[in-house]
Amino acid sequence: MQFEQLKEYLLAKPETTMDFPFGPDVNVFKVKGKMYALVGWTEGKMNINLKCEPDEGAALRDIFFSIKPGYHMNKKHWITIYFDEDKYGPVPPLGELHRLIDNSFRLVVSKMSKSEQRSIRVHE
Repeated sequence: MQFEQLKEYLLAKPETTMDFPFGPDVNVFKVKGKMYALVGWTEGKMNINLKCEPDEGAALRDIFFSIKPGYHMNKKHWITIYFDEDKYGPVPPLGELHRLIDNSFRLVVSKMSKSEQRSIRVHE
């Protein structure tokens, strides 16, 4: 997957914005100001951090060598997917990647107030 495709998918989520609080090399995607995805590069290869339930994150790491505990994040609640197939092997298929992004978005929204959640659902 190319960055532009990934960026388009992430920005299509309701109330999503992109900014650079960690510098120009880390694209941070937020819903109503709360991070749900971070896209960066390691040795020129893209990676993405996503929020994930702890048990699911552990299971995903058993299935995909390209999924690791969240880089520079809470390793229990975040995963990093590395797009360097030479180093980490295959990345999850596109459908699975979209599911993980959707899940990260939902997890972040679920922690918001009920009124914030309702305003996001109106846009979905």
